[in-house]
Amino acid sequence: MQEILKALSHPLRREILAMLRVAPRSAGEIASKFDVSKPTISGHLNILREAELIEQVRNGTTLTYHIRLSVLEETMSALMDKFDIGKGEK
Repeated sequence: MQEILKALSHPLRREILAMLRVAPRSAGEIASKFDVSKPTISGHLNILREAELIEQVRNGTTLTYHIRLSVLEETMSALMDKFDIGKGEK
């Protein structure tokens, strides 16, 4: 869970996840939405991929990134359980 929390800690990475929630995108499409260099975006994508929050699919020379909602949902559920959120009053 540490890697996932680290990945979610940066606002740009959260924005990338929000974009991918709408539709899969190539690295170029993602980079075009931000005022940072492509290598910076690549670094953020690597962190998200290492945390297993996104997956990369190759189609010829194009890499397309997809969100892995199940991982994000499991993490959110675990955090809610940890802090007794949504279990009613005790």
